Order: sequence, then C-alpha cells, then structure tokens
Amino acid sequence: MEKYAVILAGGEGRRAGGSVPKQFRMLSGRPMVWWSARAFLDAFPEIRIVMVVHPDFIEEWRKMQVNLQEADRFPHTVCRGGSSRPESVANGLRCIESDYGAASDAIVFIHDGARPLVTPEMVRRGACALEKNRDGVIPAVRAVNSLRELTTDPALPLDMAESISVERARYVEVQTPQIFHLSLLLPLYREASRLAGFTDDASVAESVGKKVGLYEGDTSNIKVTHPLDFCIAEAILRERERKG
Repeated sequence: MEKYAVILAGGEGRRAGGSVPKQFRMLSGRPMVWWSARAFLDAFPEIRIVMVVHPDFIEEWRKMQVNLQEADRFPHTVCRGGSSRPESVANGLRCIESDYGAASDAIVFIHDGARPLVTPEMVRRGACALEKNRDGVIPAVRAVNSLRELTTDPALPLDMAESISVERARYVEVQTPQIFHLSLLLPLYREASRLAGFTDDASVAESVGKKVGLYEGDTSNIKVTHPLDFCIAEAILRERERKG
C-alpha cells in the first residue's frame, strides 16, 4: 500500500521567537522539520514526503536542503502553504494527487512540522491501527493535569472566566500524525475554504459522519511552540542519541 506523509510547515511560528519560522530553526544541528521527515523515512523507507511550506520561505527551505550533508538530504515534494491549516492540508493532498497520481487505497499521514520528536515506532503503530477497519486514526495520550471546563465565553481573560471541574480520566490529548485513507481525505478537502474553523483532520472527518479511532501517542511527541520548548526538544534528542 502506498504511503505519503504530509508535513505541515506553513506557519510563521512567531510565538517561538527568531527571524525564521520555528519549523526551520536549527534543532540539534538540523532544521526542525528534518526530524519529522527522518522519523517517517525510518519507519517506512518507501514513504513519499510532501513538505507544505509557507510561500515566503520556500526558497529558504531549498537553501537549507542544499546546506545539509548529503547523507541528511531526502527526496520530497514542496508545495505552498495556505492561509489556514485546512488550506495547507488541501494543498498537500493536491500535490499527492498531481505529482504522484496516488492509488486510491494509499494512506496519508498528516503531521505538524512543529512536532519533531515523533518516532518511527509511533508512525508504524498508527499505520497498524488504521488496518482495523476504521476511517482514520489519531494519536492520543492521557491527560495528566487536572482539567476545568470554561462555562463563560472562552475569549474572556482567565481571571474573568467561570469554570467547573471535569473528570480527567475521560479526556486525552491529541497529537499528530493523524492517519487516513487518501480516498477519504481528498473529497473532504476539495473546498478547504469551508473548513476554516477546523483545527485537525479528525474533526473534519467526523463532521461528515466518519468514525475516527485512537492509537497510543507518545508523551515526548511535544509541540514546539515557545522558546523553552526548544530546550526540552534538544534535551530529548540528546538523550535518544545517548541511548543509541
């Protein structure tokens, strides 16, 4: 079965600081998005990588590729990011359709480029989970912090909001890669403009009645958002290298 990884690197990443989007900042000597691509290729050497890049940084990414050591370069398609996550996903799917002429039973992994610590084991685990006659699967980890539900306008400052406690055991935190059959996702993203309010692919699929299952994520698969997250990611990569 053909496999494709759409790595979303189309944001501007301003909260993380720096002069370039966070996904292109160096992490342990390589651009952050490199680590995600490497995990997919280590999991499935035949997988095809589609990198969705902010239009202003496509040339920057190409220069980064040239500056990588030859052993670190990998074949991939670059396509333009959109003004929203759904538009970026749609662009990536169109690249698969136009550049590769993918088979209808191909599977596609949609992954946030800001999650560089995904592992090959987790990628393979997700692919196996999709085989259980599901429309799609998403990784999740159990919530470890106490949670509260806001009962007033979510846009209010927290010191003005009201809330109630909820049962933590009933909640999980969602990660990526989210994995679907390409034949399911393509029609859903034909009109990406109507999907602007959706924050992930699972909610898009569920909006038309598809059943999305869970698979075990990884607590180290953090989303790098703030400057401190870079320090945490560096430490995790160093520990992995130490363990070999």
